[in-house]
Amino acid sequence: MMPLISNWRNTPPCQASIAQRYWLKRSGALTSGLKKLGHVQITVLNESCTSLKEEDSIAIQIPVHTPIWVREIMMSIDNTPCIWARSITPLSAAQSVWKGIRQLQTRPLADMLYHDPSITRSMFECINIKQSTVLRHTHQRYFNTPLPTDYYARRSVFQRAKQPLMVTECFLPAFWLLLNKQINYRF
Repeated sequence: MMPLISNWRNTPPCQASIAQRYWLKRSGALTSGLKKLGHVQITVLNESCTSLKEEDSIAIQIPVHTPIWVREIMMSIDNTPCIWARSITPLSAAQSVWKGIRQLQTRPLADMLYHDPSITRSMFECINIKQSTVLRHTHQRYFNTPLPTDYYARRSVFQRAKQPLMVTECFLPAFWLLLNKQINYRF
């Protein structure tokens, strides 16, 4: 079997707008940036144990089919669903160094990531969701709508005690519409 080649890239897709490029590479906690746009609400879509897919195993360098903990959420701004996010870590890490992920409920992941100096973060990788099997399937499970053309995601891997936690954030078209309506917004 030939190894899977990743479609994820260190730079945003060339067809992405300036605003899209900014948000795909924006450092720091995404929720803090979103709070500048309006009231942010987090809804938990799924928290469960599953097995690691090949596409994700490349990024976190863990063998395919390893048991993982998955947390999927929707971030809404002023009641408009704008970003859905998917966080994964090996199940053993979710029971030890990353156990806080199982206790967040509707709090943002940033609450546990940005207050511990031992946590490191990789560079962002970006993709058009149409190129990601895992993200396409997740989109269909929650939205059951055709994939928009300009439908981008970013991901990065946090490390604590040599254990990965990958966070993928998918920007829904409603986010870009909301951003365009923000007259005073500057990035």
